[in-house]
Amino acid sequence: MNEWCWDYYGAYDTSQTTDPTGAEKGTRHVYRGGGWNDFAKNMRSAYRAAGQADMKSFNLGVRLVRNAKNTPDGKLTAKENVKPEKEGKVLIAYFSWSGNTRDIAHNIDSRIDADIVELTPVKPYSTDYNTVLMEAQEDQHKNARPELNEHIDNMEQYDIILLGYPNWWASIPMPIATFLESYDFSGKTIIPFCSHGGGRFGQSLTAIAKLAPDSDIGEGLSVHYSGGSTLDDDISE
Repeated sequence: MNEWCWDYYGAYDTSQTTDPTGAEKGTRHVYRGGGWNDFAKNMRSAYRAAGQADMKSFNLGVRLVRNAKNTPDGKLTAKENVKPEKEGKVLIAYFSWSGNTRDIAHNIDSRIDADIVELTPVKPYSTDYNTVLMEAQEDQHKNARPELNEHIDNMEQYDIILLGYPNWWASIPMPIATFLESYDFSGKTIIPFCSHGGGRFGQSLTAIAKLAPDSDIGEGLSVHYSGGSTLDDDISE
């Protein structure tokens, strides 16, 4: 099970230090740990996940230890101001391989006033399921940034980004990483929606938080495969 930790997520001080501490400020907190259903790459002692203080997950608890050093005011709580979700112009941006995420994206689009764009790599992935599994894993190992066919010239007009993707190896597909690094998401709200085969969001929310550190991440929607008969109700809720 993952557990919230005290530290803000941020760069470590690489100099020789006695009793080192984490970043003094930030927009995300660290959580660590995992369970039987996590990939080995996320179970290393050095791995840090990152999330906003109001993030909730079925496998996220609290690490009950006292901080080694109290804060000056004696309090043992660290809490940043969580910004409310905005009410500006909306963009639905999504990557889909099997079509599940595409169907979810267009279902959402039919309900709200938004622009919509499908993110497609210049070099397409294989249409064979077993082959694309290997391609997706290789992209993650290489930390690849596949070139996209789409470029949004006026990203600054959007305040809210509904970001859709399938769960690939417990994280985001690398075309989503390309998208997140191509624009400035500072102050924008990103609301994820994810299609999955049982892994829910996996570590994808952490990946988004690290790639768009100055954004606000709203409560997302994870959908099992195509969502089935409950999809309409789940999206409405």
